Amino acid sequence: MTPRPTSRRGAWGVRRWGPPTVVLVAIAAAWELATAVLGVEDYILPAPSAVAHALVDRWDSTLASATWVTLTEVVAGFAIAVGAGLLIACALHFSRTARSALYPWLIGSQTVPVVVIAPVLAIIFGYSLTPKLILVALLCFFPIVVATLDGLSAVDDDLRRMMRTLYGTRWSIFWRVELPAALPSLFTGLRLSAAYASTAAVFGEYSGSSDGLGHVMRQAVPQLQSALVFAAIALLSAMSVALFVLVTALETALVGWAHEGKSTNR
Repeated sequence: MTPRPTSRRGAWGVRRWGPPTVVLVAIAAAWELATAVLGVEDYILPAPSAVAHALVDRWDSTLASATWVTLTEVVAGFAIAVGAGLLIACALHFSRTARSALYPWLIGSQTVPVVVIAPVLAIIFGYSLTPKLILVALLCFFPIVVATLDGLSAVDDDLRRMMRTLYGTRWSIFWRVELPAALPSLFTGLRLSAAYASTAAVFGEYSGSSDGLGHVMRQAVPQLQSALVFAAIALLSAMSVALFVLVTALETALVGWAHEGKSTNR
């Protein structure tokens, strides 16, 4: 009797998520034990139980609204980065002149630390949503541009020549050959950007904001509310992981064919 698809998916899920879950539980247990045995004060290093307690106690009063604000910044900024990154990558792919003129400046833009840009944007735009969106987009768009551009450039020339023999236009070659072949590289850039998005949002909130998880952390640190700080960090991590998983699920749905050969060979 062949195993059911449901049981196969369940076994795959255990193999995929089982080891990371075990590692997380082991780290939390060791952390809890170390703080109890060594008698570490909560304001220095709170135990996981204290962090969970702060997460529950401060959720309605503080963390819920702050999480929503930061999540809005992350999702909207990430969407802007995706749109801008795809447009820039396609423009550089279609024009060698634009690529030679603009690509070095794109690289140079990533050498400016976000910590330096954030206060300047706060001065220009104030405590509004705009500087956070700009920061998230600036930090996230570069991996998307580079990965997409590499994917578009790596298409087999034989496929392009075959399309030309079939009287394919430059636009049809792009839509039917180059863009589908570049999708795996594009999603690699999207996954990298998804991991950075919440970091950029917090930098923006640290530089100037009236709400958000970064604002909560900035207020909690001087008051030695370390458990609240760690609770905000946990929410930020969960936010990044959720966005990463969402991008991965979208990749599986759209370009699952790119990984079928790898899964078969394992």
